[in-house]
Amino acid sequence: LDSLLQEIRIFERMGEKGEILFSDLSGDDYQKPQEIESLCQNCGKNGMTRLLLTRIPHYKEVILMSFSCDECGYQNNEIQSGGAIQEKGIKLEVHLTRERDLSRQVVKSDYASISIPDIDLEIPSLTQKGEITTVEGILSRTLAGLEHDQPVRKHMDPDGYEKIENVIGEIKGLLKLERDFKLILDDPSGNSYIENPHIPGIDPGRMEKHYARTSKQDHALGLYSEQEIQSSEPVVDSDELTAEKLQAEVLHFATNCPGCNAPAETNMKVTNIPFFKEVVIMATVCEICGEKTNEVKSGGGIEEKGKKITLAITDKSDLNRDVLKSETCHLSIPELEFEMGGAALGGRFTTLEGLLNNMLEEIENNSLWGAGDASAPDVEERMQKFKERLKLCIEGELEFTMVMDDPAGNSYLQNLYAPDPDPNMEVEEYERSYDQNEELGLNDMKVENYQQDS
Repeated sequence: LDSLLQEIRIFERMGEKGEILFSDLSGDDYQKPQEIESLCQNCGKNGMTRLLLTRIPHYKEVILMSFSCDECGYQNNEIQSGGAIQEKGIKLEVHLTRERDLSRQVVKSDYASISIPDIDLEIPSLTQKGEITTVEGILSRTLAGLEHDQPVRKHMDPDGYEKIENVIGEIKGLLKLERDFKLILDDPSGNSYIENPHIPGIDPGRMEKHYARTSKQDHALGLYSEQEIQSSEPVVDSDELTAEKLQAEVLHFATNCPGCNAPAETNMKVTNIPFFKEVVIMATVCEICGEKTNEVKSGGGIEEKGKKITLAITDKSDLNRDVLKSETCHLSIPELEFEMGGAALGGRFTTLEGLLNNMLEEIENNSLWGAGDASAPDVEERMQKFKERLKLCIEGELEFTMVMDDPAGNSYLQNLYAPDPDPNMEVEEYERSYDQNEELGLNDMKVENYQQDS
């Protein structure tokens, strides 16, 4: 609030001095950005907000905002209309036929939706911040967003993965202008704009239409009639966020890269695995160093009993089975006399082949497994033989047994015969020992009459 009042005072002083609030957007540095110290939403310390009031040629006034924090490196940029919400909404249709069309400047408000009917692509309103970009920038940003979750989607939803791969290929084709296409921008606030490169002439490939908003669109913009304001009954729209819609959302939250500690964004999605349970998948990609991590956690609590899954791998196709390994799941391969604790790899959702590759990577990179030049000759020789045999398992040239022992009961190995039993897989539920309960923190947990002193 203090930052907002400070901003208002700055603009009031500029008006009193007769200074131009909104100058034309050009290469001349007529007006410098206004700088305001403000709170960083990422680390809680103070950062710097820069505001530039400018006018886009042949359009209207806009406010460009840029925030940066020197403490944690967090940055954020957005654009807002410098005027009021327009009396009518606006719908812009542009036919793109040549390379110059991809460079058309686009001003998109928070409330604008974008669609490309030729490839059945739609970007709903309020899913992206307002921005100044180009048609090429919109396509490139959409392409990056679709490619981001593809590695996880490939295992979780193969059908969806293939459909999105087709869309990705079509977007790449549009960026190369392999065919003409139409882009539609619909903004109920009326504060969006697509450049006319033929100005002051008529643009034959651009159609502009103004329309009266519906009451639903007015409510989304925060506009209500006098009757609705005075009414004691709450105004309810039919498209309120439900539990089903929330479950379909991909949530985003700020975090730090585990590799370089730079600010990054983690995507989180709740999903159900058939014949198992609800799980939470988290994926992080660092734009600074390129580090990629994914982690899986159970969406429920600790099961009543522990679970031990034993699978005999007799064919290379078994390596394509989906695997959900929780943080508490221990892995072992009796034929190789190999065991690995649950914390070594953390929670993973991958295939059996991917899990074996993760194990091999951990062994090769972690000094605890004898990696590096300082290992003893006999240990190095023994580990070399072991890694050669493990690689044969990964290539499907050696039959072996995979044992997954999870005291929390939150791990899963795909049954190719589900819902019937798998002849090569044995699933055993067992009572946990005292030590296992102690490791999970269950011995000191009081679930009945917990308000009383234990």
